[in-house]
Amino acid sequence: MDAGLDSQHTGGRQNQLERKCAPMGMTIMEKILARASGRETTSPGDIVVVGVDTVVLYDGNFFPAYWREIKSVANPENVVVVYDHRAPAPDQFCARAHSVGRAFVEQFGIKRFHDIGYDQGIAHVIVAERAYALPGTVLVCSDSHAGSAGALNCAARGTGGPDVIYALTKGTTWYRVCETIRYDLVGQLRYGITPKDLFLHIAGTFGNHANYNVEFGGRALASLSIDERRTLATMGTELNAEFTIFEADGILDRYVRARSDRPYQTYNPDPDAVYAERRQLDLDTIEPLVALPDRVINNSAKISQVAGVPIQQAFIGSCANGNLYDLQIASEVVEGRRVAPGVRFLVTPGSQEVYRDALKAGYIEKLMAAGAVVTNATCGACQGGHMGVVGPNEVCITASTRNFKGRMGDPSASVYMASPATVAASALTGRVTHPGEFLSMERAG
Repeated sequence: MDAGLDSQHTGGRQNQLERKCAPMGMTIMEKILARASGRETTSPGDIVVVGVDTVVLYDGNFFPAYWREIKSVANPENVVVVYDHRAPAPDQFCARAHSVGRAFVEQFGIKRFHDIGYDQGIAHVIVAERAYALPGTVLVCSDSHAGSAGALNCAARGTGGPDVIYALTKGTTWYRVCETIRYDLVGQLRYGITPKDLFLHIAGTFGNHANYNVEFGGRALASLSIDERRTLATMGTELNAEFTIFEADGILDRYVRARSDRPYQTYNPDPDAVYAERRQLDLDTIEPLVALPDRVINNSAKISQVAGVPIQQAFIGSCANGNLYDLQIASEVVEGRRVAPGVRFLVTPGSQEVYRDALKAGYIEKLMAAGAVVTNATCGACQGGHMGVVGPNEVCITASTRNFKGRMGDPSASVYMASPATVAASALTGRVTHPGEFLSMERAG
């Protein structure tokens, strides 16, 4: 694959050794972890105990296998509870877990509770919409895609269930400070090319980012909305990154101030921050890509390499791609057309707020007229719990977070990952299809 980027190595571990002798500037994550641990500086290799500003629980936390009786909560004002994975409850087992969660909310007076109804949505979408994840703060959640909040300049990541309970009751957690890989964005994505395509480019070109933080910034950052940044931050989990974090700018500041009156402090890297690597990504060169089944790391392909593979299901949704712009681009692809016979085209907004906005904008009408089934806001088909589980030997193309074997249903099924535009185009033809067949990808957005 043509990398379409300029990679600059900045010295990595050698620079980190030199830094111990002559302290240098800090990255965004090093600054936030220093603030949260009461230290002046941090550097890779440090172990820090940090105060937790936000603890997010979801319905899965209240299942009997994970939940324990809680005697105290460190700060109920900092707790968020969201029902999203199996919402509304698809069976009695989930309904009992929901009841346990409601009792917990009542017992400790949790105000930021998103039950089934008007305020329903996927936890990571809700966290952004309500600005629960403030810039410069620390957020923990046992869902692995909690790093989505990194788009808001927040140090957020998924942790184990016991760690979340500890943070809930004690108000602290600990991290090892890792080295950071920096991505400088230049250029601009062509119309119809989405951050999911950019993610697939990063995953296919650079592969595994385990034991590294990922930091995004650069001149082109201003061309990406907060929701578009969240797609990249969410998918940082699939790079195996420790934390994914975005620079703060005016777009972020306006977004947060419109949603919260709480004080916060943004963080950006020092000019002499030390990185393991610094890479430039030219957004002008990004093209539609597909992750082949069963993994995303080093598994991206040009659509021309897989075009024509028959599908039985197409899915758009999840915390990564259930945003308003995802529904907009999908509706433009299918407008005036019909979904291919034998294809189930499922669309799941990331929140009821997204659903309402999409209704007002006419996106839902266009999608349903084409034959899509639009569900309530939930994790749904993404995690194979309900709302679109795939059957034996079926092929699904998904704009969601994962394509692992058995992720969306039967382990014999094949799951391809792509952008919402590619998924919508594939739903129309019944085979993996380049969105350029239905969308002018050169006109301005």
